[in-house]
Amino acid sequence: MKVVIADKSHIKYAEIICETIAESAAVRGTGIARRTPEYIATKMENGNAVIALDGDKFAGFCYIEKWGHGKFVANSGLIVHPDYRGGGLARQIKHKVFEHSRTKFPDAKVFSITTGLAVMKMNTELGYKPVPFSELTDDPTFWDGCQTCRNYDVLTRTNRKMCLCTGMLYDPEKQDKKDTKKVKEKVFNRLKHIKEAMFLKKDKK
Repeated sequence: MKVVIADKSHIKYAEIICETIAESAAVRGTGIARRTPEYIATKMENGNAVIALDGDKFAGFCYIEKWGHGKFVANSGLIVHPDYRGGGLARQIKHKVFEHSRTKFPDAKVFSITTGLAVMKMNTELGYKPVPFSELTDDPTFWDGCQTCRNYDVLTRTNRKMCLCTGMLYDPEKQDKKDTKKVKEKVFNRLKHIKEAMFLKKDKK
């Protein structure tokens, strides 16, 4: 099994990807925005997708979308073929597409809306935080993608303030500050231990 950044050579899988997404959405009864093979092919050509392959057999997929003039990105359409579910492949794809998003769009906020507990758990591992929809993109095109979900009426009734999905956000600015704080704490603790060791050594003499 290999999980790689998709390119033009993977366009032949676009149709089965769309079929798998549509079948999964129908079973779950929630909204994975429907996409055409042409749309998926464009994502591959632009290097904005990740695909999992078992030899030459399609196993999983996820793509990146930009919103709000690049201020936000979403990792969308995460899907694993039924033959490969339950083995942790979704997590591998999720981590790969997240890392790719951070590399290509380092200043963008990465967001997700989902009803899936497994996806929420993966998002939490990556540093996402639950947020109200008001902190996500206000790009109407993104929210239009929810029209294929059976719960779309909930979203419209609440003026896009809430739905059955949970909004989650990775804010690189806040995360960088958090990481800097952790580094400072580690450095401080290390210096503290060195100093304590020096004093202990001095007392023994």
